[in-house]
Amino acid sequence: MSTAIPAPDHLFAPLQQRSLTLPNRIACSPMCEYSSIDGFASEWHLVHLGSRAVGGAGVVLTEAAAVSPEGRITAQDLGIWDDKHIVELRRITDFLREQGSVPGIQLAHAGRKASTLVPWEGHRAASQAEGGWENVVAPSAERYSEVYPLPQALDRAGMDKIVADFASATKRAVAAGFLLVEVHAAHGYLGHEFLSPLSNKRTDEYGGSLANRARFPLEIIRAVRANFPGELPVWVRLSVTDWVEGGLSVDDAVEFAKLVKAEGIDLIDVSSGGNDPRQQIPVGPGYQVAFAERVRREVGIATGAVGMITDPAQADQIIRTGQADLVLLARELLRDPYWPIHAADALQRPASWPKQYERAALGKVERRQPLAGAGKEKGAA
Repeated sequence: MSTAIPAPDHLFAPLQQRSLTLPNRIACSPMCEYSSIDGFASEWHLVHLGSRAVGGAGVVLTEAAAVSPEGRITAQDLGIWDDKHIVELRRITDFLREQGSVPGIQLAHAGRKASTLVPWEGHRAASQAEGGWENVVAPSAERYSEVYPLPQALDRAGMDKIVADFASATKRAVAAGFLLVEVHAAHGYLGHEFLSPLSNKRTDEYGGSLANRARFPLEIIRAVRANFPGELPVWVRLSVTDWVEGGLSVDDAVEFAKLVKAEGIDLIDVSSGGNDPRQQIPVGPGYQVAFAERVRREVGIATGAVGMITDPAQADQIIRTGQADLVLLARELLRDPYWPIHAADALQRPASWPKQYERAALGKVERRQPLAGAGKEKGAA
């Protein structure tokens, strides 16, 4: 039986998530920038994320923030494993709030795709001289590909550490002023690796059936939800198919989403792929939207649609027809940080402009208000 939630209004309608009101249905998707040293946010992150807030995105999510040094994809990844990371992250969340955007952070562990070079230096394992490390872990000792590290299969002690790392990172996210956290269980990283039978070859209670493969990702999700304020939302990014025969299926993902909903998760950020180099993805405009629609309809949970969403009318139709509750833009926001403002003009909606830029507005202007809590004393949640 369908348990779909009511269809929302339009791209620029607010969205309620627990006590938090998102100003519109446009989110800046997590995008790795590979611009950190020892996990610290840099001036690049402030400008990169701040520009998307100035441009009008209702939610601005950081790139995958590693919950431990060994959980990074590369040595240049953003991190949140040390209390010292909080100060620079707080600069960013304060600015995002001042622009009226919800600051969110994606918490991640790269699993078997850790200890690699940044993309522009080649997709392969990084040597220790290149900043790599040896303690790469995964559900099973199965490489992502022949040029990636050979991981060690996690034992219970290693799994307990990772759950504790996610819990600690969540507490730091609160201290840094984030109002939303997203658990990364997509794109071939650790949570996805446990879910997929292509990467999870375990024979214990964490392998085999979907119920078993889901067990450890749910432990992580439960720890994050328990350590984030109850009045604020937690999302999960999920790859709903591996695009490889015998891999994770959409049917599996729907069943997992039901388990996630029962843990108090507020939205599934619906993506796909990333766990096997044999994947065959039929990339095209909105190619993953139908997945978001199915999860929303069959699970009765809010969803985000992502992937080749570029046109304002396309994005608006996704919301109007109830296919998803918001859209997450990545490359399109790299091309145009002010896409939300331009989309409002194209859809003949009042555009939300910062007061500093109002003199450049062409259409109707809606004066932007800072998000509640902007400019609070450092360290306050």
